[in-house]
Amino acid sequence: MSESFDLQAYLSKGIEDFMKDLLKTTLQNPRESAFMLRFAAATAAASKKRRKAEDNGLHIPSFLIASITSQCNLHCAGCYSRCNHATVDAAPVQQLTSEEWLKIFSEADELGISFILLAGGEPMLRRDIIEAAGKRSNILFPIFTNGTFMDARYFDLFDRCRNLVPIMSIEGEQAVTDARRGKGIYDRLVRNMDELHRRGLIYGASVTVTTENIREVTSESFLKTLSDRGCKVVIFVEFVPVTEDSRELAPGDAERDYLQAELTRLREQHPEMVYLSFPGDEKSSGGCVAAGRGFFHINSHGGAEPCPFSPYSDVNVRNTSLKDALNSRLFVTLRENGHLLEDHAGGCVLYEKRDLVERILAGESVG
Repeated sequence: MSESFDLQAYLSKGIEDFMKDLLKTTLQNPRESAFMLRFAAATAAASKKRRKAEDNGLHIPSFLIASITSQCNLHCAGCYSRCNHATVDAAPVQQLTSEEWLKIFSEADELGISFILLAGGEPMLRRDIIEAAGKRSNILFPIFTNGTFMDARYFDLFDRCRNLVPIMSIEGEQAVTDARRGKGIYDRLVRNMDELHRRGLIYGASVTVTTENIREVTSESFLKTLSDRGCKVVIFVEFVPVTEDSRELAPGDAERDYLQAELTRLREQHPEMVYLSFPGDEKSSGGCVAAGRGFFHINSHGGAEPCPFSPYSDVNVRNTSLKDALNSRLFVTLRENGHLLEDHAGGCVLYEKRDLVERILAGESVG
């Protein structure tokens, strides 16, 4: 598939289908259904904004990933963010302030960005930013969290602000989750799920898929555990190797084919949950959707990056607008020269092509 196909229409249709599926999962929950209906109207309005911008020569993605802190309390095995030194134990002094993040959220709303994924580090360490995000009801904020800071105040906040949706990281059953994330983490996640379910709140699970756990995390028993506790969204994220000794954990073609077949089966047989995959079948979207094609990343210091797995930036949103960041030399070169459309092994084309990204940043001309 070439870049000439209508990516904006493709992504808008994907959001429309996702909203329909998510609404179906909330039919037994009047408060969540009411919110989803209001948010569906907001996404339709945002889609019109993006369509208008597209017709005027400006492509606005539907998604933004915002790493609102570099700090994290866990040391998960194989964490790409720690290996890239993007996550640390203590909060650096030069992170974006809550006021600066609010400005970013406001501009994203004006541009028609419908989803802002809050990440880190551990995003729940920045309660002030999450509380402010709750007031931006036109945007859905999935919060990718390890779940260890979820407390009564957060449960109350999620109850008031239904556009804040916790997405808890889990690796499978107890043994594999605790092996990667630390002893006792699985039990903490289960307690969080039970409380969210008791309160009738939407939440999801994020699963890092490796060659070792792919069968377990797509099994009926594991997914039934999530479904029985009220989970509504499961996001499968392919493991991206950031060291040579972890390369064997990255799903290959056989594992990807298996995962896509399982997703098709699950969507047909278990419509009580929504199943997503990242990067998923890139062929259907004309290639990788990073660097502003479908999403981009703002790190905790304001750098606009193609993707969390590609921590390179030539512009900082402290000094420019989101619109200008989308048209940075790095983003434009990656989009227009076809680098995002090329075949690759592992979960991330830009991680494999980091030498090329560094050449672009150095000002070299690349074909």
